[in-house]
Amino acid sequence: MDIKKYLNDKKEAVDSFLHAYFKEQRRPALLHEAMLYSLFAGGKRIRPVLAIASYEACGGKSDEIVPYASALEVIHTYSLIHDDLPAMDNDDLRRGKPTSHKVYGETIAILAGDALLTDAFSLLSDTTFCHTIKETDLLKALHEISIASGSMGMVAGQAQDILSENSVPDKNMLQFIHIHKTTAIICASVKLGCILAGGKPEKLEAISSYGMGIGLAFQVVDDILNVEGDTKEMGKAAGSDAKTNKMTYPSLYGIEESRQISKKLISDAIDSLASFSSAADPLREIALYLLNRRN
Repeated sequence: MDIKKYLNDKKEAVDSFLHAYFKEQRRPALLHEAMLYSLFAGGKRIRPVLAIASYEACGGKSDEIVPYASALEVIHTYSLIHDDLPAMDNDDLRRGKPTSHKVYGETIAILAGDALLTDAFSLLSDTTFCHTIKETDLLKALHEISIASGSMGMVAGQAQDILSENSVPDKNMLQFIHIHKTTAIICASVKLGCILAGGKPEKLEAISSYGMGIGLAFQVVDDILNVEGDTKEMGKAAGSDAKTNKMTYPSLYGIEESRQISKKLISDAIDSLASFSSAADPLREIALYLLNRRN
């Protein structure tokens, strides 16, 4: 299959929905502008696309899940705005553009992130978007995303990432950071699709294994790109991890071993989909795409 076309088609569907959802001007205008600035600054929409691909793999039609999948991008955007703040990673560039706080100031950037996170849960809890999805399944999915986003997931990883700066690299701590900071939301994305499609427990277990594998590999590759990547190509500053002495896979294992770890994670993730038909081919192809990405 043409994975680039698949990714682009699903990205366009997500962007189209988000443009329609946020088209009505809200007050204060500056807050609304700041929200949209970051939300539409670019990005591959990998998390919502994963949710859509998972939904398809479990027998659903992609247009049914787009609104709920799109909420994942809203959560992701909030996390990027807050990650870039001076009190956290202090980044000036994101997706090739000045970060939110550089354009709108710290206060509005913080509030834009707050608003996006809250709006995401409004999206996820709206039963009117698709009447073929059971409300009980939507509630289960909402619970999964809540856990993955908060103090038992992404926020815990972000906090430990900051707390571990300038620390001696430690395998268990590194694993905790990456599983929570990045993997939790990526895994929850594919679980969202499976749950909303009414996937059976064995399907959800297999999808979860896939999500854990590609989620961790995604962050390992990110760590490698931070060392080897190009700032212009990535759209964010290369070498920032070394400057802040962050705990990363290359700092603990070196580049080559980190690369082998990411390959093994992707291979195992694809293997976990053995019970799925060709309907899961987009998930398999996305895994390989994430392994070989350059930004």
